[in-house]
Amino acid sequence: MSLKIAIVDDNSFLIHAIKEKLSFFEEVSIKHTALNGSEILAKLEENHNIDVILMDIEMPVLNGIETTQVVKQKYPHIKIIMLTAFDNDENIFNAIKAGADGYLLKEINPKDLYEGIKETLNGGAAMNPSIALKTLKLLRNPLSIENEKDKEDISLSKREVEVLEQLSTGLSYTVIADHLFLSPSTVRKHIENIYQKLQVHSKIEAVQKAKRHNII
Repeated sequence: MSLKIAIVDDNSFLIHAIKEKLSFFEEVSIKHTALNGSEILAKLEENHNIDVILMDIEMPVLNGIETTQVVKQKYPHIKIIMLTAFDNDENIFNAIKAGADGYLLKEINPKDLYEGIKETLNGGAAMNPSIALKTLKLLRNPLSIENEKDKEDISLSKREVEVLEQLSTGLSYTVIADHLFLSPSTVRKHIENIYQKLQVHSKIEAVQKAKRHNII
């Protein structure tokens, strides 16, 4: 029996590390590697004869959660295990909603990774213990965790909220600067801070997340 695996991670060093962990097991063959979600989708169009995708979450172009959703719609036979460096709540929740079959931390040892893959293929769900615990807490009380996380992470200043509100209406930096009597470079600095605090990389993401968390 051969296990056909794809690895998706924006860090090629980590792809190499995962390959190395799986090299101990003869029946594992690595069919695809990709640096982001859209790259793996293109490779699956050519060949989707894959058993399991080991998927990073934080990636440019198309992140792991968005990619999981697409793969599950197009190729429901493929199992997806999220491989992540962090066990934070929002990602767990979103990955599970997107259809992930398992959730493991990147520092996992080769044997546990291999067992996790086999378990998932047999209809189980591979889960790191700390993540399993958080998932139980989420199921018991989904709202409190999200709310606590918002309070912790997102504290934008009044000025940053004003900039974000202007940004959400599609205005350019220079127009925002005029409206708020600031220089364009100050607006740019505010926007950088907003991205950092919201942990996003684009205007659309920033606006969506701010709306979701009732900041604007």
